[in-house]
Amino acid sequence: MKASRRTVRLDLTEPLRISRSTMAARDAVWLTIEHQGVTGHGEAVTSVYYRLDAETLEGLFAAAGTDLARFPDPESALEALRAGELTADGTTPAVTAAVEAALLDLVGKRAGHPVHRLLGAEEPPVAATARTIGITSLPHAAAQARCLAASGFEVIKVKAGAPDPEDDVERVRVVRDAAPRARLLLDPNGAWTTAQAEALLPRFADLGVEAVEQPLAPGDPEALGTLAERSPLPVIADEDAVDLEDVRRLAGRVQGVNVKLAKCGGVHAALRIAELIDGSGTELMLGCLTASSLGLAPAVHLADRARWADLDGHLLLAHDPWAGIGGEDGYVRASGLPGLGVALREVSREDVA
Repeated sequence: MKASRRTVRLDLTEPLRISRSTMAARDAVWLTIEHQGVTGHGEAVTSVYYRLDAETLEGLFAAAGTDLARFPDPESALEALRAGELTADGTTPAVTAAVEAALLDLVGKRAGHPVHRLLGAEEPPVAATARTIGITSLPHAAAQARCLAASGFEVIKVKAGAPDPEDDVERVRVVRDAAPRARLLLDPNGAWTTAQAEALLPRFADLGVEAVEQPLAPGDPEALGTLAERSPLPVIADEDAVDLEDVRRLAGRVQGVNVKLAKCGGVHAALRIAELIDGSGTELMLGCLTASSLGLAPAVHLADRARWADLDGHLLLAHDPWAGIGGEDGYVRASGLPGLGVALREVSREDVA
């Protein structure tokens, strides 16, 4: 097998502000694995929060490509990856997830099966995805909510964590008024203290918010679990639920965990988390980073397993270089085509980093 990589720039339609940062663009590094004339693709994106830049991702992909060359076929490489015998110690979960995605894409194409069938689901998953509204002005939030509702979105996620919490309350209020039938999720990205959360969550419950992600700063899962026990809203752990061991500590204590393939290590790791929480009272949310349809596709093939799907990262882009998972009408759909079922659109020279 041969591996190659390519770095491209992903610009957002507009800057996305959350409690800890504002993002206007990020780089994506694509991994392509070729075997006997068939190719599979995976993607990892840069992240300030996870301390990943393009140079780091490029180096890790180069090392993974060297490892992949040891295997006679993608099927044996995929088995080794899942046994922890492919990527080296210290490889970031985002790279492991992208290598697994490329191998799944390649194995699926060779077998003539879509990835969801490789994972045991006969029918292509379809899920209503949340669409994110960042920390923005009240008129702009209301206009976005009206547009999303008119486009068919049933779930809207509102970012919170503004310096003045009253701004968050008013933003949710105008979104609720603009999209009265939408299910609302709230995400402060760990911006609140316990006292703030306890004061604010009843107000958001009165506004019809369905659940809140990571209201407290990460690093104290005990505090998050205690808050969840008395919260009027379901609490979904995100930054405090990175991997299997994190989730093990929180299972049964919070109402949900947000599983992102780039933080847990890929599809196989996500399935292990789903198995762990089954029957515990903690439900699965599938989330994402801002990425292309290639980066989102593996999670879409799992979307039927989640109570909440937040798979809109590709919808935030000014130009998505890949196509194949939908979402523009509020629903992401796994393709019935072999592999991940995504196809590359034309990428201009200006997009290549």
